[in-house]
Amino acid sequence: MKKIIKNIFKLFLLLLVAGIIFIAWANYSIKKDSAPFVSYTIADVPESKTALLLGTGKLLSNGTPNAYFYNRIKAASDLYKSGKIQYIIVSGDNSTKDYNEPEDMQLALMQEGIPQDRIILDHAGFRTLDSVVRAKYIFSQTKLIIISQKFHNERAVFLARKNGMEAFGYNAADVNKYAGLKTNLREYLAKAKAYWDLLFGVEPKFGGEKIAIP
Repeated sequence: MKKIIKNIFKLFLLLLVAGIIFIAWANYSIKKDSAPFVSYTIADVPESKTALLLGTGKLLSNGTPNAYFYNRIKAASDLYKSGKIQYIIVSGDNSTKDYNEPEDMQLALMQEGIPQDRIILDHAGFRTLDSVVRAKYIFSQTKLIIISQKFHNERAVFLARKNGMEAFGYNAADVNKYAGLKTNLREYLAKAKAYWDLLFGVEPKFGGEKIAIP
């Protein structure tokens, strides 16, 4: 019995070490591969018909405004007003009746002066993978400027390029390190999951009919 327990413990340690190595490798690889294509400077990103604005809630769980949300809206507005893009796909979670990231983003962008007919809603962007792949297969976009914070853009641009898209990332302003600590720690696992999904060919949760962008 002691020998069995010892072997189980060794196997557990082996799997733990392998998991840590995989997470470290996935994060290194995604950051390295995406680095040439993400920037905080509008001049660094090429002109593109369409941008993809990745969703997040406008409020935190405690009811206070979410800086990630408003910084992304500001970045999308700046990019549109610079003339670099013509349309914005707002892609996010709409899994419940009372939670609608795409419509919240649409309203916020309209308040920034962006015309409603230039904003395309994607209600099935439940994950970054879904948002990116649906931009290609549902909205027929093969060249995109992706808008989110840098840590998120690294993952999104990596996934987009691995799915055959010419993708660039325009980084919204970050939040302070203390406020974003939980999100940044979670991102290590998210990058590992993105690599895992790529290796095993995971597809978006929902497909659907193609939606034309003029």
